Amino acid sequence: MGRRQIKCHGDEARFEAVAEYIARRFGGGVTYIADVAGGQGLLSRILCKKYNYQAEVVDPRGYVLKGVPSRKIEYTPELASYYDLIVGLHPDGATRAVAESAVYRPVLLIPCCNEWDQTQKLGSRELVQAIVAYFDGKGIPHETVEFDFKKPKNIGLITGRPPHAGR
Repeated sequence: MGRRQIKCHGDEARFEAVAEYIARRFGGGVTYIADVAGGQGLLSRILCKKYNYQAEVVDPRGYVLKGVPSRKIEYTPELASYYDLIVGLHPDGATRAVAESAVYRPVLLIPCCNEWDQTQKLGSRELVQAIVAYFDGKGIPHETVEFDFKKPKNIGLITGRPPHAGR
């Protein structure tokens, strides 16, 4: 009997691309990573096994792969203090909570759909601009990052200053 095939929506290359970026950008400057709304935990699994981070999925749906650390709870910005880095890779309804966590900890947010402002239609570019406006309004330093996976949902925002890399 063979291994169970993992099914996910979207470009599967996104998990490796984001994990590699985190390792390059933060190196040993972070240890504990929250993978918010991380679903099955594909990103957390790579971060743990390939890069030796202590990453866990924080997702109330609770359908992570066997062996992937997880917390079956809804993520709120108040949880940010438990982690060194908050990651939202297409976090859907948790987009705002991930962005608001930038007040407390560095955040890597790659939004996918407009769960930011239900009063207006926001495409991918407009959604990123709305989150940038939030960061600017709070005085949170940030950069825009384009990842090497399928467009248009490959634009991310990283907050804070990078620690000295070198993992």
